[in-house]
Amino acid sequence: MGNLIVSLLMFILLSAGCSPQDQPTSKKADFSSRKIRVITTTGMIADAVKNVGGERVEVRALMGPGVDPHLYKASEGDVIRMADADIIFYNGLHLEGKMSEVFEQMQRRVKTAAISDGISRDSLLSPAAFQGNYDPHIWFDVGLWMQEVKNIGQTLMVLDSASAEIYHGNASAYLQQLVELDAYVHQQASRVPAEKRVLITAHDAFNYFGRAYGFEVRGLQGISTAAEAGTADIKYLANFIVERKIPAVFVESSVPPRYIEALQAAVAARGFQVEIGGSLYSDAMGSAGTLEGTYQGMVKYNIDTIVNALIQ
Repeated sequence: MGNLIVSLLMFILLSAGCSPQDQPTSKKADFSSRKIRVITTTGMIADAVKNVGGERVEVRALMGPGVDPHLYKASEGDVIRMADADIIFYNGLHLEGKMSEVFEQMQRRVKTAAISDGISRDSLLSPAAFQGNYDPHIWFDVGLWMQEVKNIGQTLMVLDSASAEIYHGNASAYLQQLVELDAYVHQQASRVPAEKRVLITAHDAFNYFGRAYGFEVRGLQGISTAAEAGTADIKYLANFIVERKIPAVFVESSVPPRYIEALQAAVAARGFQVEIGGSLYSDAMGSAGTLEGTYQGMVKYNIDTIVNALIQ
């Protein structure tokens, strides 16, 4: 994080009467006459908060369509908006790697909540390539995401206990929609023969998806897009595609397509043609106002795109 952002954070904290040594505190407020001001990092979290909070919340996501949370750096405007919030929801598990220091500092002024904290670590994946850390891409397993929705509801109920019944009712209704969404993904996945359920993407974001819905998953880059795909990675996957006769690979909306295009060319050099089956939404949703700009729409778009490309 740049020195300017650090200085701005310190100014905000000191002007609010907090010293760097103060213990993190929760902002106390009367929400009877106004909405709760919520800042989230990703669009997926913002969508969940909107569904649970309903008319009681005013939500703003820092990271819009096509934005990579692994590489995102907080701007001065972000810091000011977070300082004015009643609560900040973020994913955690190092998804927002470059914002860790911001959240640490913000805890002294604003309530912050990592929605992944409520998930049992036994349910999380910890790939060897991620150096002992957990895979943060939990939203690709709708069942795991339902736990996140429950965590958000419980956090809002504590923050604004007077509206607890509203949050409980909204969360229950939304969770039922997610049960139906999970069933839809399972149904669509079953259309692909087991031996063809191989998903190859730009970076290793879909492991929870693979575990939940029976796909073998390969990514050119690692769990974080901060890792670079090298010639050896492309060669290995190209050989794998030719050997298994994989019909399609996929680009991602928040990751430059050059690596997948290089992979496609390497496969062609080996006498086999692999199609780019489409662009998947991985670390960011679609544009606001579109179906893919919601969590449910994003998930349906992804599974439909994957299935249609692999069963051709």
